[in-house]
Amino acid sequence: MTSLQEPLARYAERLHAAVDPGHHVASPLGAWLLLALCGPAATGAERDDLADVLGMDPSDAAATAAALLAEPHPLVPAATAVWHRAGYEPAGLADWYAGLPPRTATGPLPSQDALDGWAREHTLGLIDRFPLRISPQVVLALASALATRISWAEPFDLAPAAALGPAGGWAASLTRALRSPERGHRCWIAATDRAGEVIVHVATAQPAATEGGRAGLTVLSVAAAPEVPPGDVLAVAYRFGAAAVGGGEPGRRSLFDLPLGETALWSVREERVRTRARDGREERHSAVLPCWSARSEHDLTASRLGFPAAVRAVAGPDAKAEARQAAMARFGRYGFEAAAVTGAFALVSLPPEGVARTAELRFGHPYAVVAVATDERPDGVGPWHGVPVFSAWVAEPEEPSAADLAGPS
Repeated sequence: MTSLQEPLARYAERLHAAVDPGHHVASPLGAWLLLALCGPAATGAERDDLADVLGMDPSDAAATAAALLAEPHPLVPAATAVWHRAGYEPAGLADWYAGLPPRTATGPLPSQDALDGWAREHTLGLIDRFPLRISPQVVLALASALATRISWAEPFDLAPAAALGPAGGWAASLTRALRSPERGHRCWIAATDRAGEVIVHVATAQPAATEGGRAGLTVLSVAAAPEVPPGDVLAVAYRFGAAAVGGGEPGRRSLFDLPLGETALWSVREERVRTRARDGREERHSAVLPCWSARSEHDLTASRLGFPAAVRAVAGPDAKAEARQAAMARFGRYGFEAAAVTGAFALVSLPPEGVARTAELRFGHPYAVVAVATDERPDGVGPWHGVPVFSAWVAEPEEPSAADLAGPS
């Protein structure tokens, strides 16, 4: 199967650039899957257009989509469907139907209520309406749905919002924020070619056991200097996602190469400590982020997003496309929701004295988030491993909810 990480990162950059540049969430994967299903029906100019949008040959894209749909991810339910109006039989439609993945639902065009019910059923109830409305002109409908509801393996601690720092203004508009726990989360400062220096925070879901392996979801938050365009920060988040699911920390900078003091993204301080670091220099990181949620609807009819070419490929050269996506996300103390916190004390003899530098990373202004699936198996990895599922630009922070403040249930 062709690797999806780079093609999907390219498509995500197109999609995020085409939608509302403010606070929003989207699933580039959900849109890409529909385009991939249409690929085998494309010929001539449509096939060339789809190859460019998909980032690979349409036949390879169809095989990649089929592999994802054939082996559902336990934390990311996925569904696809193709429906047509009775009596509508364009040339080649039957052959294309026959080649669709077995898990793709097909049949007569449902009613609007049935479409809305399909959306609810396949998104864990998180989206209650199909993003398009049926009209007499609709002869073919394609749909995809992705959803996740996970608990962090280790929940966040609460922190005063002032810890977000004064640079972005969020500290003044909130009272509480989230702080990464001492263990279980990863964060670092990285140097990048595209977005300059960035801060990265990684939280992982409580994993789900699979046959002989385990599946999970890794959520990365990436912030750059306030003047860096959102598209550049999202592109870095997608690139880092592939490395982060394998434990990598690309571009990581040593705190001992950074000056002490405050920036818009972090503060670095130094103190004398007892440390087991061989060179006597220890590095510690924590991150402070806000809670956030988003609901978005996106018009996907722009030609560079592929749907006009895809619709012409399956419904004929005169067909016109209407395409939209509805998406939502919520990021809180216990999940994208709850896990147990385990503590232990060990009394040991004091190690030699050294110095520790501690960085507090401050997500106090708009930043990017990417959720990436993991799919680990005894003989390697499965088709979902490293695939970005959702992405967001966070520009509207929120207070922790009552459930966040109350503690795990």
